[in-house]
Amino acid sequence: MSIYVGNLSYEVTQEDLSAVFAEYGSVKRVNLPTDRETGRVRGFAFVEMSTETEETAAIEALDGAEWMGRDMKVNKAKPREDRGSFGGGGGGGGRGGRRNNFSKAY
Repeated sequence: MSIYVGNLSYEVTQEDLSAVFAEYGSVKRVNLPTDRETGRVRGFAFVEMSTETEETAAIEALDGAEWMGRDMKVNKAKPREDRGSFGGGGGGGGRGGRRNNFSKAY
């Protein structure tokens, strides 16, 4: 299981998160997603710890705690939802695409 950590500063690093969570046990992995286009941290992370007891202790201690000027949101990560094979975009039926304006009489 992993821990979701939200409302993070955009200045946070994996090392910062590891240090904070290490106070509650052994940190196995830190995943700090970045924006594909800008490379900037997205403001949330996932942390995996060695035991569920350590995860629970970290969640209880850190949820709502102020860190780097923000109140962290810390809870058990929810399983990723299946978004289907179309990438979650809203599709629409019908003719689709742009309308051709060439048929108008000028």
